Amino acid sequence: MPALSPTTPEPTSRATAPPVVEAVDLVKTYGKGAHAVRALDGVSFTAAAGEVLGVLGPNGAGKSTTVRVLTTLALPDSGAARVAGYDVRRQADEVRRSIGYVSQRPGFDPVGTGWENLVLQGRLRGMGRAASRQRAEELLRRFDLDAAARRPSRTWSGGMQRKLDVAMALMHRPQVLFLDEPTTGLDPQARSELWGEIARLATQDGVCVLLTTHYLDEADRLASRLLIVDRGRVVVSGTPHELKAALARDGASVDLGDVYLHHAGRRFSPTPDAATSLEQVPA
Repeated sequence: MPALSPTTPEPTSRATAPPVVEAVDLVKTYGKGAHAVRALDGVSFTAAAGEVLGVLGPNGAGKSTTVRVLTTLALPDSGAARVAGYDVRRQADEVRRSIGYVSQRPGFDPVGTGWENLVLQGRLRGMGRAASRQRAEELLRRFDLDAAARRPSRTWSGGMQRKLDVAMALMHRPQVLFLDEPTTGLDPQARSELWGEIARLATQDGVCVLLTTHYLDEADRLASRLLIVDRGRVVVSGTPHELKAALARDGASVDLGDVYLHHAGRRFSPTPDAATSLEQVPA
């Protein structure tokens, strides 16, 4: 197994914090022969407790594959990874007990009420009945869902349903929370509310949050540190401020789209077809 050590320096505030997520040279290929697609091509990074690590890139860049490997839903072809101190290959059960995971698709039962969904999730996670009920009530209040708690979740708004997905992932108090494009399709108000909850999970509860996104504004506002990925590789990493400041010249305004263009060699587009057809930047 390769040595698990960071390949990029941590920000000063995290320099002494032990990483709870470590990935080294992860490679993952789908398909064979002429149809093979290398989804991950040597991805390496670390993440610490209490930070929101944003993974920004267009669809098809390798964001979701990275999450699938770290949550034990897919095995890498090569490379190594640890989550909460456990090896994703050899200690998959321990990894799963230590994490929460919110996929791009809804995970709640639309027939059940919000309260029922949460209590069931707690029981599936091995929590006792009383503990599950107490934790469910706590999370319903925290996410401002308590007024609708006894209504079928299919009647909830999209923003409320997404909050429920996140709350379900937090029932067992995980050390690491994986959010795979959690705000896709939400209206601006719902996105902003969910951003606030995600930030509080890191700053107040000390949860390590790994967030994938193809929204530039979301990465800029929410991530305490950012990986920009393109075609299965990490092309640059740092805080959003650091990445933008490195390109700023003579007071010119720089955004993360400019950072992506500089390091990936093409303009940012969230859709894979558009991204692969964009004109390359001249050398």
